[in-house]
Amino acid sequence: MKTVLIIKTSSLGDVIHTLPALTDAKKALGDIQFDWVVEENFAEIPYWHPDVRTVIPVALRRWRKQILKTIISGEWQRFKQQLQQRQYDYVIDAQGLFKSAVITRMAKGPRYGLDKQSAREPIACHFYQHLQSIEKQQHAVERVRQLFAKVLGYELPSGINYGIKENIGSLDPVDSTPLRKGTEGLAIQQPQILFLHGTTWTTKHWPEPYWFELAEKMIAQAYTVLLPWGNESEYQRAQRIKQHCQQSEQVLILDKMNLNELLGKMINVDAVVAVDTGLAHLSAALGKPTVALYGPTSPGLTGTYGKNQLHLQADIDCAPCFKKDCLKKDRFKNTDGITPECFISLNPEQVADAVNKMLDFST
Repeated sequence: MKTVLIIKTSSLGDVIHTLPALTDAKKALGDIQFDWVVEENFAEIPYWHPDVRTVIPVALRRWRKQILKTIISGEWQRFKQQLQQRQYDYVIDAQGLFKSAVITRMAKGPRYGLDKQSAREPIACHFYQHLQSIEKQQHAVERVRQLFAKVLGYELPSGINYGIKENIGSLDPVDSTPLRKGTEGLAIQQPQILFLHGTTWTTKHWPEPYWFELAEKMIAQAYTVLLPWGNESEYQRAQRIKQHCQQSEQVLILDKMNLNELLGKMINVDAVVAVDTGLAHLSAALGKPTVALYGPTSPGLTGTYGKNQLHLQADIDCAPCFKKDCLKKDRFKNTDGITPECFISLNPEQVADAVNKMLDFST
């Protein structure tokens, strides 16, 4: 059996993007097994794939803030021991950063990674023994798939499969969707739509008034709106969305969930509307009809990828700008509180229409 150590530590979307490459390798080679080094906050994700044996959590983000404590506590030494516990047939750095290359260098086994022209940080290539050339101007999922195919020596299969559905049986999703009375008086389940409204950059947030309006439109179509959250700011936004809906009982603010729990919830939803956020890639991995909203960013190289995905890009000359702060805040005088201004070109009516088209197409 071939044994492979994957170095792909972060971020959420990048880790999910790696899953199809494992499915490809298993399909092509059969007798293969993977271990995976990943940031502790994302340690649940690799186990979603049935061919991952061991996850080795790393905490680079946390350790950088408290280097002395990390060394004294022995946490770094324990990580290093676990990393070097096995000899691998292949050690693949699927990230191409200096930090991931350092970890790759510490592992036992022949080291594979991207060459100077292909890596995000060219310095990383000095830590590998076997360099691979992968065209940059293509989606991240395809780049990782091609890297694995070159390293492990197989022809890239057609189609894309994240491998999560094969492993879903190990989850125990809890469905809290309310029931309504059908025409025969029988209880039937209301369709669910999940709003992934939280993201990192200020400019990637779809305007709150638009979420209010979209929620009303979905409720009018007999949907239950589900609102997850991961921090206090997102929880407060979820509360405001619910409070602005006349039929607020049709808006459910979910409990705070870890990634496994959110996956279990997402399995049951009918559709997803998402801003540019890592969780949108989970929706794509499950093949859920997803409408993803892009203002200052572009879906070209890192957008949601797979079946039933629709990208709506702001239609304005300054987008995508790829800026965390809007540089043209005063460009429009009558925005009715809609910020960032690029999203004026992407209103709730357009999004609601896109959701309905996606559902018609997916069925």
